[in-house]
Amino acid sequence: MHRTPRRLIGASLTLAAVLAAAGCADDGGAQAGSGASGEGGWEFTDDLGNTVELDAAPTRVAGLNDVVASLWNYGIEPVAAFGQTSAADDVAFDGKDLGDLAIVGESYGQIDLEQLAAADPDVIVTSVYPTDSSGALDETQPLYGFESLEQQEQVARIAPVVAIAYRGSAADVIERTVELAGSLGADDAVVDAAREDFEAASAALTEAAAGGVTVLPVYATVADGWWMAKAPDDPQLRLYQDLGVQFVDPGGDGYFWQTVGWEEVPSHPSDVLLYSLRFSMTPEEIAAQPTAALLPAVQAGQLYPWKYIGMDHAAQAAYMQELAGYLDGARKLT
Repeated sequence: MHRTPRRLIGASLTLAAVLAAAGCADDGGAQAGSGASGEGGWEFTDDLGNTVELDAAPTRVAGLNDVVASLWNYGIEPVAAFGQTSAADDVAFDGKDLGDLAIVGESYGQIDLEQLAAADPDVIVTSVYPTDSSGALDETQPLYGFESLEQQEQVARIAPVVAIAYRGSAADVIERTVELAGSLGADDAVVDAAREDFEAASAALTEAAAGGVTVLPVYATVADGWWMAKAPDDPQLRLYQDLGVQFVDPGGDGYFWQTVGWEEVPSHPSDVLLYSLRFSMTPEEIAAQPTAALLPAVQAGQLYPWKYIGMDHAAQAAYMQELAGYLDGARKLT
């Protein structure tokens, strides 16, 4: 999985919006408490060690596109979503009927708090990324999807916030997502069926990767250059690497990305190029760049989409099958 660099997607929230939402937040929180159903209490400890306790299991879930899309794949339909893009444009929601989903944010950090409160969530879910390759989490920084701690606090006044850490291998993150989905009432049969598909797709990807083609995932814009992902730092890519996919090491000491200017792009060849579907250049735009056009993968037309999809069995199984097809059809070039 990949994060679009935050500095490229951050945006501001006006004070007027914050103040307007604050008035709604208290009302929304009161309604959420009376709207939950089920017998007995509900408790979940997130990956920052924060425990949320409610009188009953949440039935109305809102949150970051990336997380609620995964919960939906386990049968937990969200009431509201926000993220780097509108859920309507997010491949993670392909095939879902969004008619009853309140889309309360369409770019990073832009959350309509009034609309979120009106959706009356019982709990709000999001993710948190490590600060570096060690996997350490920093509670002094806002959780992913929020532009500031102030905004995060405003959201928490609407409903309690639960964060799942996107670190290590996606295989581990998926299990945490399953735990959360299970606590929210996911059907075991749905989970078991998705797990079987995931295992079959994992085997298919391992077989395809045995061909030895090298892969480089990139995020690219004309203005900001060539951002190459480091597979060990991205849970999705690390999963694929553990299954045998040979990712190019882009070098550098930074976390998650190695960034170079366009003049340095030819120094990072690969057999297959995966281009980000989030805000990145298209294959045609990449090929139009003189230095990128020198890359073996570009010359051979071996450019394929790098999809940001959820940390759940169903989403990962679908993309791993796609990726296996790309690798099966690719020629060894480097």
